[in-house]
Amino acid sequence: MNLHRRKFLLLAASAALPAVPRIALAQAFPTRPVRWIVGVAPGGTLDILARLMGQWLSERLGQPFIIENRPGAGTNIATEAVVRSPPDGHTLLLVAPPNAINATLYEKLNFNFIRDIAPVASISRVPLVMVVNPSVPAKTVSEFVTYAKANPGRISMASGGNGTTPHVAGELFKMMAGINMVHVPYRGAGPAIADLLAGQVHVLFAGTPESIEHIRSGKLRALAVTDAARLKILPDIPTAGEYVPGYEATSFTGIGAPKDTPVEIVDKLNREISAGLADPKINARLTDLGNAGLALSPADFGKLIAEEIEKWGKVIRAANIKPE
Repeated sequence: MNLHRRKFLLLAASAALPAVPRIALAQAFPTRPVRWIVGVAPGGTLDILARLMGQWLSERLGQPFIIENRPGAGTNIATEAVVRSPPDGHTLLLVAPPNAINATLYEKLNFNFIRDIAPVASISRVPLVMVVNPSVPAKTVSEFVTYAKANPGRISMASGGNGTTPHVAGELFKMMAGINMVHVPYRGAGPAIADLLAGQVHVLFAGTPESIEHIRSGKLRALAVTDAARLKILPDIPTAGEYVPGYEATSFTGIGAPKDTPVEIVDKLNREISAGLADPKINARLTDLGNAGLALSPADFGKLIAEEIEKWGKVIRAANIKPE
């Protein structure tokens, strides 16, 4: 009996040994500065979010989280850089709607996002706001739909470019509301909002951070928010789904890493991000930016990304959207 017991203990101990280096690796991580690659230029909401959470992670984990902006090709350049990086947790990607949209928008990519990027943690969910120039006579979504049906092909819908979140959100609205609007793509949200303010275009599905002050000042009229529920910062504005049942279009942000990044490192980063989202100062800053904190496990964040890829893939194919 003693012999069998010794043999069992030896086998149990040997089975546990491979876990020791992994645990030690996670405990030691990060051992050097971490590069957090962001696929947009500095100064926008995505960049600000990365810097906000990067500062939090730097303070919590004792190594600098350096934001590296690599704009271009609709964030594909940034994504490919992370895909080709060592899977050791020291190179991360800011994950956002373009990553889900691009999976269908671009026919030939040098990577498969679901296969090559490991979901680490979600950060926020960002509703859009359906805004119109005050010259548009509609004051509700139902009035806008009636107005658009009475003027087929004469309503111009701005966006920050082909395949951007405002574009696909608008195309989804067109399909579900049964209306025809002319898409007018711009090179970014800034020029689109500028022309909307000037009355050159009629409607825009705008990001909350870019549109909130114009709404508050009365320079733009908000008809609806695109989330499933009303927003705390715009409590009097109804959801689009109240008029077009089932309509919802929100943006999201999070962190990804190269595939095969050790699960212990992924879990450590997820815990720290979740702790940041629970911090009152971080939460208040997110609210100021028009974001709502979104804490998900790596598995649930991966599920969200897959759902977004499927959802926008259907819209892109139905509307025959092509990259610029």
